[in-house]
Amino acid sequence: MQSASSARLFGNFIARCHLLHFHKSHRQQCFCLPCTVNVNKSFTTFNSSNNDGKYFLNEANPSISRSSTSIRQHGSFVNDDYLAKMGQNFARTIYGHPEADSSHGLLHDIDFHLFDYLSDDQGKLSISKFLQALKSTGLRDTDPRLKECMQNLNSLQTEITDIDSVQNIFIDKETFRECIAENIVLIAKAFKNQFIIPEFVQFTQRIDEIFWRAKANTHGQLASYIPQLTRFNPESWGLAICTVDGQRYALGDAHEPVCLQSVSKPLTYAMVLDELGPAVVHQYVGQEPSGKAFNTIGLDPMNRPHNPMVNAGAVVICSLLKQGMNMADKFDYNQQRLKLLAGNEFVSFNNSIFLSERQTADRNFAIGYYLKEKQCFPKGTNLHELLDFYFQLCSVEMTCDSGAVVAATLANGGICPITGVKVLEPYCIRDTLSLMLSCGMYDYSGQFAFKVGLPGKSGVSGGIMLVVPNVMGIFMWSPPLDHYGNSCRGIQFCEDLVKTFNFHNYDNLRHTQKKMDPRILQIDTQTNLVVSLLFAAYNGDVTAIRRCALMGMDMSQADYDGRTALHVSAAEGHLAVVKFLLEKCNCSPTLKDRWNFMPIDDAKRFNRQNCVDVLQAFMQKEKEKLMNLGSGEDK
Repeated sequence: MQSASSARLFGNFIARCHLLHFHKSHRQQCFCLPCTVNVNKSFTTFNSSNNDGKYFLNEANPSISRSSTSIRQHGSFVNDDYLAKMGQNFARTIYGHPEADSSHGLLHDIDFHLFDYLSDDQGKLSISKFLQALKSTGLRDTDPRLKECMQNLNSLQTEITDIDSVQNIFIDKETFRECIAENIVLIAKAFKNQFIIPEFVQFTQRIDEIFWRAKANTHGQLASYIPQLTRFNPESWGLAICTVDGQRYALGDAHEPVCLQSVSKPLTYAMVLDELGPAVVHQYVGQEPSGKAFNTIGLDPMNRPHNPMVNAGAVVICSLLKQGMNMADKFDYNQQRLKLLAGNEFVSFNNSIFLSERQTADRNFAIGYYLKEKQCFPKGTNLHELLDFYFQLCSVEMTCDSGAVVAATLANGGICPITGVKVLEPYCIRDTLSLMLSCGMYDYSGQFAFKVGLPGKSGVSGGIMLVVPNVMGIFMWSPPLDHYGNSCRGIQFCEDLVKTFNFHNYDNLRHTQKKMDPRILQIDTQTNLVVSLLFAAYNGDVTAIRRCALMGMDMSQADYDGRTALHVSAAEGHLAVVKFLLEKCNCSPTLKDRWNFMPIDDAKRFNRQNCVDVLQAFMQKEKEKLMNLGSGEDK
């Protein structure tokens, strides 16, 4: 049975919703502390000096106490998942207002407010409910930034020996405050919906749909030129997401080790850029797409490999990394840097793949000797050691989960989102992403840039690392490859992703109507539309009303009380707006709000005789049209 606290929380939320009406003393939606705390007080406590205000405060909002009580009585219909979402919305409603923190010091007391929203009737908070609400924002309990909070919560288990799990523990307000104190900034940001993907649960639901559609793709063949890669399960399909705020999500085989192969190339390039700078690096390697296969033996007109993403370019990049180190130290250095990029998550090395690749490396040896002949390497380079190092980097393993953190670090300008460590300089990320966009997907790079419009890098093991700059990183893995050498399921996922969300570099963020922008709260988008329309009607702003109509807005859309722009303009006596809505927008004058009032009723109540006359005349015309239409059908 649903707990009484669910009903109480939901009832308070609905009560607060009533307080979002326009009242003249504030001239805006009210989020002030008295309005959010004294939810059961009469509306007469607000300062209003005329009939318009009295209508909005009294007649249009009858008995908040009775309404919220009714909601409490029906609270059994609210489930825990919905409650977790409501907890976020509560915090957003109060704390998200730009004046809230400065006016009332709510940020300082967010731990108390959060406790109040999640606690039961006995003033106790279930840790499981708190963790569930935290998870709904995209944070994991293993997040390094929550380390102290999780340690404090787990330490409670050692103090209460008869409890099997920390999630079964109930704590009081002071204990809760002590547990989260060291990580309050991150927790506050999570519950204030200030992450890059505010509605993370809804976003992941869409990701689920795209993922399972791609799962049904059975095209492609396993890579054959490296024997170890032919032993992968073609049914494997994993995906992980990490946003620039450290929100995490994983599906399928996201925890299976994946050999990076060519996915390692942009990472090594970024490290070398960070060490030597672009001026030095691009004396040795170009930036242009080659227009040829990734393992072609050839150079650009300046006798350089075309770019760091083809095999020749990647080998040269390896020769530039930490030139004074021996190969063992160089490999350790690379592993440590990868660990930092991955937020200290899984990074390993697959020796069997390394040996298998070295055994079948005739083509790469041919490339190496060609580069040596053309003097493409720094002086003193040992070719055999260099190629071994290159094969080792291709044999590094990550999971989709750790790979997503690497991609998110690239999306975040070189700062790891889950540790906050600055791993690479922003210019290194900029140049790396530029080359990933133009050269990262083998011979499919041009089509990928056209269709997906995002930096990506694939490998013949079936991995694809996708970066949505300033938003998130995605790592996906499925071994069956198309004839270009890219994962079939991975390519389908990427293309479906940008069909669903406006992530393509050249999606118009203002006018892409059919795509979703997960960076924006959908409820805020709808609220902004309704509020803009109703405020324009309230102020008699015909220009703004016309602009709303030209944008294709539904001019008859109503707020949660069923009140339309025609209701508001009629009550305010704005004749020009009333005429525009009736004559130009074909708004119905007979729409009723929740109290069964039509626009003409509001005009009569506030003695707006000019609006009454226009509404009556328009309603009479509509009535005559219907009568004529009916008589015509009879004939």
